[in-house]
Amino acid sequence: VCAEYIWIDADGGYRSKTKVIHGVSSVTLNDLPEWNYDGSSTGQAPGDDSEVKIMPCAIFPDPFRRNGNHVLVVTDTYDADKNAL
Repeated sequence: VCAEYIWIDADGGYRSKTKVIHGVSSVTLNDLPEWNYDGSSTGQAPGDDSEVKIMPCAIFPDPFRRNGNHVLVVTDTYDADKNAL
């Protein structure tokens, strides 16, 4: 299953990255782990402490990947101190 994690960057634009989940044919929200990305590239964190956590909050069937039970994952973003961004 491909899970496309989606979030909003510092400028209000959309960002995403794909997590491949092996060994399953479908997923629920509870199956999806938190993930992270480099927030300095999206204007959401300074370069010296740039990890941003993305937490899944909703999933939807992926209309772009029709072969399989792939999902779009809407996420919330948090800095290292767990403050919402």
